[in-house]
Amino acid sequence: MSILAIEDAIKEIRAGRMVILVDDEDRENEGDLTMAAEAATPEAINFMAKYGRGLVCLSLTGEKLDSLDLPLMVDNNTS
Repeated sequence: MSILAIEDAIKEIRAGRMVILVDDEDRENEGDLTMAAEAATPEAINFMAKYGRGLVCLSLTGEKLDSLDLPLMVDNNTS
């Protein structure tokens, strides 16, 4: 495993591979398993759930949320 420049990490994601996106040590100091949703497979989701040991999340546009009739989890996120 190696630390990539953001441009290289984006290339990996575009190629359908999973990367660990790490935040600042002064924030949460954690890493998130990240991949393009279109490349997600049952095996990849299982890997995230098994080894990431946290929530598996998906970003959606407001338009997609509306079409699925999904409300926001919170109206005002202050984190």
